Amino acid sequence: MYRIGEFSKMSKITIKTLRYYDEIGLLEPEKVDHFTSYRFYTTQQLVKLHHVQSFRQIGLSINEIKLIFAGQNKKNILEKRKSELKAELERITDQLSRIEFILTGKEEEIFMNYQAIIKELPECIVYYKRLTVPSYDAYFKLIPAIGKEFLKVNPDLKCVVPEYCFIVYLDGEYKEKDFNIEFCEAVDKFGNETGDIKFKKMENVMGVSIMHKGPYSELSKAYAYAFKWIEENGYIAADNPRESYIDGIWNKESEEEWLTELQIPIARK
Repeated sequence: MYRIGEFSKMSKITIKTLRYYDEIGLLEPEKVDHFTSYRFYTTQQLVKLHHVQSFRQIGLSINEIKLIFAGQNKKNILEKRKSELKAELERITDQLSRIEFILTGKEEEIFMNYQAIIKELPECIVYYKRLTVPSYDAYFKLIPAIGKEFLKVNPDLKCVVPEYCFIVYLDGEYKEKDFNIEFCEAVDKFGNETGDIKFKKMENVMGVSIMHKGPYSELSKAYAYAFKWIEENGYIAADNPRESYIDGIWNKESEEEWLTELQIPIARK
């Protein structure tokens, strides 16, 4: 048997850590001298400690290691850690890619693709529906369903020309899931309301307009440019942003051809 100091040298683990492992029941000494309180360890415990070190080096928690030693399914615990590491690897890979992108100067090139203009967002009558959306992919099912619901009770109403269909984000912050929106589409007059679909008149307002061509997943770049432009030109955002969909999945096969107008109502500081 080896006293704790000797065992610490053999295992390259501090005495403090060995005492902690003893306190939590992860690795108790083989023997404790009741008169001197000296802890004694065996070579077999050195093997167990090696397993502990191995599990710690792959990122398992103390509780997970204790579960393995208690007979829990080791494969399930390791598969869970494997999934966590894969997700972390994807996050790090994405960060590295973004760093390379910035270093090449392409970020400035993308900003050069955007142009901001101030325009009047016209007065209009819209039918609208407020809802919580689980994810951005859900738009492809939810939006057509709103149109069908509207036409059931308003078959004679017509959309204005050119069409003006947009989404207003209501949360006041960016959210990737379970976000609240107001879907709006401009029509020629007031119509029949349902439990969920209402009508209202939107007043004209000045706004900044940015055209974004490409997938919706890259709209964040347009938002970044827009708010940077607003700040640098002495304005503030006066209301929630609108996304007006000009070309999309309904008439363009390639995401690269989708055209979205970002509209942000503004006021002078």
